[in-house]
Amino acid sequence: MTDVKDAPDRPAAKPVWDQNRPPRDESRSAGASGWLRGIIGEDRLIYAGVAAIAIVIGIVGALSTADDIARRGGVYDISKPLLWDMTSIAVIILLTPALLAIVRRIRREPALAVRIALSIATIVIFSAVHITGMVGLRKFIMFLAGGSYDFRLSLAIVLYEFRKDVVTCILIGGGMWLMEARREMQRALQVVAAPPAANPPSTPQTIWLRDGTKSIRIEPRDILWISSAGNYIEYSLADGSNQLIRGTLAAAENELSRFNLARIHRTRLANLDRVTGVQSKPSGDFDLTFDSGHTVSGSRRYKSAVASLERS
Repeated sequence: MTDVKDAPDRPAAKPVWDQNRPPRDESRSAGASGWLRGIIGEDRLIYAGVAAIAIVIGIVGALSTADDIARRGGVYDISKPLLWDMTSIAVIILLTPALLAIVRRIRREPALAVRIALSIATIVIFSAVHITGMVGLRKFIMFLAGGSYDFRLSLAIVLYEFRKDVVTCILIGGGMWLMEARREMQRALQVVAAPPAANPPSTPQTIWLRDGTKSIRIEPRDILWISSAGNYIEYSLADGSNQLIRGTLAAAENELSRFNLARIHRTRLANLDRVTGVQSKPSGDFDLTFDSGHTVSGSRRYKSAVASLERS
Protein backbone atom coordinates (compact mmCIF):
# COMPACT_ATOMS: atom_id res chain seq x y z
CA MET A 1 0.00 0.00 0.00
CA THR A 2 1.50 3.30 -1.02
CA ASP A 3 -0.14 5.20 1.84
CA VAL A 4 1.08 2.87 4.59
CA LYS A 5 4.59 3.52 5.87
CA ASP A 6 7.10 0.95 7.16
CA ALA A 7 5.03 -2.11 6.22
CA PRO A 8 7.32 -5.21 5.90
CA ASP A 9 6.63 -8.39 3.89
CA ARG A 10 3.76 -10.62 4.92
CA PRO A 11 3.65 -14.41 5.42
CA ALA A 12 0.42 -16.22 4.59
CA ALA A 13 -2.02 -17.35 7.25
CA LYS A 14 -5.67 -18.18 7.77
CA PRO A 15 -7.84 -16.50 10.42
CA VAL A 16 -9.88 -18.41 12.95
CA TRP A 17 -12.40 -16.37 14.92
CA ASP A 18 -12.22 -18.30 18.16
CA GLN A 19 -11.10 -17.42 21.65
CA ASN A 20 -8.37 -19.20 23.68
CA ARG A 21 -8.59 -22.57 21.96
CA PRO A 22 -5.36 -24.64 21.98
CA PRO A 23 -3.94 -25.71 18.61
CA ARG A 24 -4.67 -29.37 19.26
CA ASP A 25 -8.39 -28.57 19.25
CA GLU A 26 -8.28 -27.19 15.71
CA SER A 27 -8.57 -29.24 12.53
CA ARG A 28 -6.36 -28.42 9.57
CA SER A 29 -8.04 -26.84 6.59
CA ALA A 30 -8.11 -28.78 3.35
CA GLY A 31 -6.22 -27.64 0.29
CA ALA A 32 -2.72 -26.67 -0.71
CA SER A 33 -1.13 -23.89 1.31
CA GLY A 34 1.19 -21.52 -0.52
CA TRP A 35 2.47 -21.74 -4.10
CA LEU A 36 3.00 -25.46 -4.81
CA ARG A 37 3.23 -27.11 -1.39
CA GLY A 38 1.48 -30.32 -2.26
CA ILE A 39 -1.69 -31.91 -3.51
CA ILE A 40 -3.92 -32.50 -0.51
CA GLY A 41 -7.52 -32.25 0.61
CA GLU A 42 -9.99 -30.53 -1.68
CA ASP A 43 -7.30 -29.81 -4.31
CA ARG A 44 -7.22 -33.49 -5.19
CA LEU A 45 -10.84 -33.22 -6.30
CA ILE A 46 -9.89 -30.44 -8.71
CA TYR A 47 -6.99 -32.40 -10.20
CA ALA A 48 -9.04 -35.61 -10.41
CA GLY A 49 -11.93 -33.78 -12.07
CA VAL A 50 -9.70 -32.13 -14.66
CA ALA A 51 -7.94 -35.43 -15.38
CA ALA A 52 -11.20 -37.40 -15.74
CA ILE A 53 -12.80 -34.85 -18.06
CA ALA A 54 -9.64 -34.48 -20.14
CA ILE A 55 -9.22 -38.23 -20.57
CA VAL A 56 -12.85 -38.68 -21.63
CA ILE A 57 -12.53 -35.82 -24.14
CA GLY A 58 -9.29 -37.36 -25.46
CA ILE A 59 -10.85 -40.79 -25.94
CA VAL A 60 -13.94 -39.36 -27.65
CA GLY A 61 -11.71 -37.22 -29.88
CA ALA A 62 -9.57 -40.21 -30.87
CA LEU A 63 -12.65 -42.27 -31.70
CA SER A 64 -14.06 -39.45 -33.82
CA THR A 65 -10.75 -38.99 -35.67
CA ALA A 66 -10.48 -42.71 -36.42
CA ASP A 67 -14.08 -42.76 -37.61
CA ASP A 68 -13.51 -39.75 -39.88
CA ILE A 69 -10.48 -41.45 -41.46
CA ALA A 70 -12.53 -44.60 -42.13
CA ARG A 71 -15.38 -42.56 -43.65
CA ARG A 72 -12.88 -40.99 -46.08
CA GLY A 73 -11.85 -44.44 -47.28
CA GLY A 74 -8.92 -45.04 -44.93
CA VAL A 75 -8.32 -47.90 -42.50
CA TYR A 76 -10.03 -47.61 -39.14
CA ASP A 77 -7.15 -47.47 -36.65
CA ILE A 78 -7.58 -45.79 -33.29
CA SER A 79 -4.02 -46.37 -32.07
CA LYS A 80 -2.36 -43.25 -33.51
CA PRO A 81 -5.25 -40.81 -32.85
CA LEU A 82 -5.40 -42.15 -29.30
CA LEU A 83 -1.64 -41.68 -28.88
CA TRP A 84 -1.78 -38.10 -30.19
CA ASP A 85 -4.69 -37.17 -27.94
CA MET A 86 -3.41 -38.92 -24.80
CA THR A 87 0.04 -37.32 -25.02
CA SER A 88 -1.67 -33.93 -25.20
CA ILE A 89 -3.95 -34.82 -22.27
CA ALA A 90 -0.99 -36.08 -20.21
CA VAL A 91 0.81 -32.73 -20.51
CA ILE A 92 -2.39 -30.84 -19.61
CA ILE A 93 -2.83 -32.97 -16.48
CA LEU A 94 0.79 -32.32 -15.46
CA LEU A 95 0.23 -28.58 -15.89
CA THR A 96 -2.95 -28.55 -13.76
CA PRO A 97 -1.27 -27.93 -10.33
CA ALA A 98 0.73 -25.03 -11.74
CA LEU A 99 -2.38 -23.60 -13.38
CA LEU A 100 -4.29 -23.78 -10.09
CA ALA A 101 -1.45 -21.98 -8.29
CA ILE A 102 -1.46 -19.25 -10.95
CA VAL A 103 -5.25 -18.85 -10.71
CA ARG A 104 -4.88 -18.31 -6.95
CA ARG A 105 -2.12 -15.77 -7.56
CA ILE A 106 -4.31 -13.88 -10.01
CA ARG A 107 -7.22 -13.90 -7.55
CA ARG A 108 -5.00 -12.26 -4.92
CA GLU A 109 -4.04 -9.44 -7.27
CA PRO A 110 -6.27 -6.37 -6.68
CA ALA A 111 -5.31 -4.47 -9.86
CA LEU A 112 -7.43 -5.39 -12.89
CA ALA A 113 -4.69 -4.50 -15.39
CA VAL A 114 -2.24 -6.81 -13.64
CA ARG A 115 -4.83 -9.58 -13.58
CA ILE A 116 -5.35 -9.28 -17.33
CA ALA A 117 -1.59 -9.24 -17.97
CA LEU A 118 -1.06 -12.32 -15.81
CA SER A 119 -3.92 -14.12 -17.56
CA ILE A 120 -2.51 -13.42 -21.03
CA ALA A 121 0.99 -14.47 -19.96
CA THR A 122 -0.44 -17.66 -18.43
CA ILE A 123 -2.22 -18.61 -21.66
CA VAL A 124 0.90 -18.02 -23.78
CA ILE A 125 3.17 -19.97 -21.41
CA PHE A 126 0.58 -22.75 -21.03
CA SER A 127 0.37 -23.17 -24.81
CA ALA A 128 4.15 -23.10 -25.28
CA VAL A 129 4.74 -25.73 -22.58
CA HIS A 130 1.82 -27.85 -23.81
CA ILE A 131 2.98 -27.90 -27.43
CA THR A 132 6.61 -28.54 -26.50
CA GLY A 133 5.67 -31.25 -24.01
CA MET A 134 3.29 -33.19 -26.21
CA VAL A 135 5.67 -33.09 -29.21
CA GLY A 136 8.57 -34.26 -27.06
CA LEU A 137 6.44 -37.02 -25.54
CA ARG A 138 5.26 -38.22 -28.95
CA LYS A 139 8.80 -38.26 -30.32
CA PHE A 140 9.99 -40.24 -27.30
CA ILE A 141 7.19 -42.83 -27.52
CA MET A 142 7.63 -43.27 -31.27
CA PHE A 143 11.40 -43.64 -30.76
CA LEU A 144 10.80 -46.42 -28.24
CA ALA A 145 8.40 -48.08 -30.72
CA GLY A 146 11.04 -47.94 -33.46
CA GLY A 147 9.37 -45.19 -35.44
CA SER A 148 9.51 -41.41 -35.68
CA TYR A 149 7.22 -38.43 -35.31
CA ASP A 150 7.27 -35.28 -37.42
CA PHE A 151 5.36 -32.33 -35.94
CA ARG A 152 5.68 -30.44 -39.25
CA LEU A 153 6.43 -27.20 -37.44
CA SER A 154 4.99 -24.13 -39.15
CA LEU A 155 3.24 -20.92 -38.20
CA ALA A 156 -0.10 -22.35 -39.30
CA ILE A 157 0.35 -25.46 -37.12
CA VAL A 158 1.45 -23.40 -34.10
CA LEU A 159 -1.54 -21.05 -34.46
CA TYR A 160 -3.84 -24.04 -34.80
CA GLU A 161 -2.54 -25.57 -31.58
CA PHE A 162 -2.47 -22.19 -29.82
CA ARG A 163 -6.13 -21.58 -30.65
CA LYS A 164 -7.09 -24.86 -28.99
CA ASP A 165 -4.85 -24.13 -26.01
CA VAL A 166 -6.52 -20.75 -25.44
CA VAL A 167 -9.90 -22.46 -25.13
CA THR A 168 -8.48 -25.23 -22.93
CA CYS A 169 -6.68 -22.84 -20.60
CA ILE A 170 -9.71 -20.56 -20.23
CA LEU A 171 -12.08 -23.46 -19.55
CA ILE A 172 -9.84 -25.13 -16.96
CA GLY A 173 -8.73 -21.86 -15.35
CA GLY A 174 -12.30 -20.54 -15.30
CA GLY A 175 -13.52 -23.70 -13.59
CA MET A 176 -10.79 -23.37 -10.97
CA TRP A 177 -11.69 -19.71 -10.44
CA LEU A 178 -15.33 -20.63 -9.74
CA MET A 179 -14.30 -23.43 -7.36
CA GLU A 180 -12.03 -21.06 -5.43
CA ALA A 181 -14.81 -18.45 -5.24
CA ARG A 182 -17.18 -21.09 -3.87
CA ARG A 183 -14.65 -22.15 -1.23
CA GLU A 184 -14.15 -18.56 -0.09
CA MET A 185 -17.89 -18.06 0.20
CA GLN A 186 -18.23 -21.21 2.29
CA ARG A 187 -15.40 -20.09 4.59
CA ALA A 188 -16.97 -16.66 5.00
CA LEU A 189 -20.33 -18.20 5.88
CA GLN A 190 -18.68 -20.46 8.45
CA VAL A 191 -16.95 -17.47 10.05
CA VAL A 192 -20.18 -15.49 10.28
CA ALA A 193 -22.19 -18.46 11.56
CA ALA A 194 -19.68 -19.46 14.26
CA PRO A 195 -20.67 -17.93 17.62
CA PRO A 196 -17.80 -16.38 19.61
CA ALA A 197 -16.65 -18.58 22.46
CA ALA A 198 -17.00 -17.19 25.95
CA ASN A 199 -13.80 -16.28 27.76
CA PRO A 200 -13.19 -16.38 31.48
CA PRO A 201 -13.08 -12.81 32.83
CA SER A 202 -9.46 -13.24 33.95
CA THR A 203 -8.26 -14.48 30.55
CA PRO A 204 -7.43 -11.92 27.81
CA GLN A 205 -9.36 -12.40 24.59
CA THR A 206 -7.28 -13.66 21.69
CA ILE A 207 -7.68 -14.62 18.05
CA TRP A 208 -5.88 -17.30 16.06
CA LEU A 209 -4.12 -16.77 12.72
CA ARG A 210 -3.45 -20.15 11.17
CA ASP A 211 -2.08 -21.38 7.81
CA GLY A 212 -2.32 -25.17 8.20
CA THR A 213 1.26 -25.71 9.36
CA LYS A 214 1.53 -23.27 12.23
CA SER A 215 -0.76 -21.26 14.46
CA ILE A 216 -0.23 -17.72 15.73
CA ARG A 217 -2.29 -16.49 18.67
CA ILE A 218 -2.47 -12.74 19.09
CA GLU A 219 -4.30 -10.29 21.30
CA PRO A 220 -6.51 -7.77 19.50
CA ARG A 221 -4.54 -4.96 21.18
CA ASP A 222 -1.45 -6.09 19.22
CA ILE A 223 -3.19 -5.20 15.94
CA LEU A 224 -2.31 -1.75 14.57
CA TRP A 225 -4.33 -1.84 11.36
CA ILE A 226 -5.87 -4.27 8.87
CA SER A 227 -5.84 -3.62 5.11
CA SER A 228 -7.62 -5.35 2.25
CA ALA A 229 -5.57 -6.84 -0.60
CA GLY A 230 -7.84 -8.33 -3.24
CA ASN A 231 -9.21 -11.57 -1.83
CA TYR A 232 -6.93 -11.28 1.22
CA ILE A 233 -6.55 -9.01 4.23
CA GLU A 234 -3.29 -7.93 5.90
CA TYR A 235 -2.83 -7.78 9.66
CA SER A 236 -0.12 -5.29 10.71
CA LEU A 237 0.99 -5.99 14.27
CA ALA A 238 2.71 -3.86 16.89
CA ASP A 239 5.82 -6.08 16.96
CA GLY A 240 6.49 -5.27 13.30
CA SER A 241 5.24 -8.58 11.91
CA ASN A 242 2.47 -8.87 9.33
CA GLN A 243 0.07 -11.65 8.39
CA LEU A 244 -1.63 -12.04 5.00
CA ILE A 245 -4.81 -14.10 5.33
CA ARG A 246 -7.67 -15.05 3.05
CA GLY A 247 -10.88 -13.23 3.94
CA THR A 248 -12.82 -10.00 3.66
CA LEU A 249 -12.40 -6.71 5.45
CA ALA A 250 -16.12 -6.68 6.22
CA ALA A 251 -15.86 -9.97 8.12
CA ALA A 252 -12.85 -8.68 10.08
CA GLU A 253 -14.70 -5.47 10.90
CA ASN A 254 -17.71 -7.42 12.13
CA GLU A 255 -15.59 -9.61 14.40
CA LEU A 256 -13.16 -6.99 15.75
CA SER A 257 -15.28 -3.86 16.13
CA ARG A 258 -15.78 -4.75 19.82
CA PHE A 259 -12.01 -4.28 20.26
CA ASN A 260 -12.24 -0.67 19.00
CA LEU A 261 -11.00 -1.47 15.50
CA ALA A 262 -12.86 0.95 13.23
CA ARG A 263 -12.97 1.50 9.50
CA ILE A 264 -10.99 4.60 8.52
CA HIS A 265 -10.84 3.89 4.79
CA ARG A 266 -12.65 1.76 2.25
CA THR A 267 -9.71 -0.66 2.41
CA ARG A 268 -8.54 -0.28 6.00
CA LEU A 269 -9.41 -0.76 9.68
CA ALA A 270 -7.41 0.89 12.46
CA ASN A 271 -7.02 0.09 16.15
CA LEU A 272 -8.07 3.39 17.72
CA ASP A 273 -6.65 2.32 21.10
CA ARG A 274 -3.14 2.50 19.59
CA VAL A 275 -3.53 5.90 17.90
CA THR A 276 -1.42 8.71 19.37
CA GLY A 277 -1.98 11.40 16.76
CA VAL A 278 -4.46 12.58 14.11
CA GLN A 279 -3.30 14.90 11.31
CA SER A 280 -6.05 16.43 9.15
CA LYS A 281 -5.44 17.34 5.50
CA PRO A 282 -6.98 20.18 3.44
CA SER A 283 -8.85 17.59 1.37
CA GLY A 284 -10.64 16.31 4.46
CA ASP A 285 -8.60 13.11 4.57
CA PHE A 286 -6.36 12.44 7.56
CA ASP A 287 -3.30 10.55 8.80
CA LEU A 288 -3.23 8.42 11.95
CA THR A 289 -0.02 7.91 13.91
CA PHE A 290 0.24 4.84 16.12
CA ASP A 291 2.25 4.39 19.29
CA SER A 292 4.62 2.22 17.24
CA GLY A 293 5.54 5.20 15.05
CA HIS A 294 3.73 3.89 11.97
CA THR A 295 1.42 6.20 10.02
CA VAL A 296 -1.54 5.28 7.81
CA SER A 297 -4.00 7.37 5.83
CA GLY A 298 -7.74 7.63 6.37
CA SER A 299 -10.53 8.85 4.14
CA ARG A 300 -12.74 11.86 4.90
CA ARG A 301 -15.70 9.55 4.31
CA TYR A 302 -14.82 7.77 7.56
CA LYS A 303 -13.58 10.76 9.55
CA SER A 304 -16.43 10.36 12.02
CA ALA A 305 -14.70 7.20 13.27
CA VAL A 306 -11.84 9.29 14.70
CA ALA A 307 -13.88 12.30 15.80
CA SER A 308 -13.68 11.20 19.44
CA LEU A 309 -9.87 11.06 19.18
CA GLU A 310 -9.65 14.66 17.94
CA ARG A 311 -11.83 15.89 20.80
CA SER A 312 -9.83 14.09 23.51
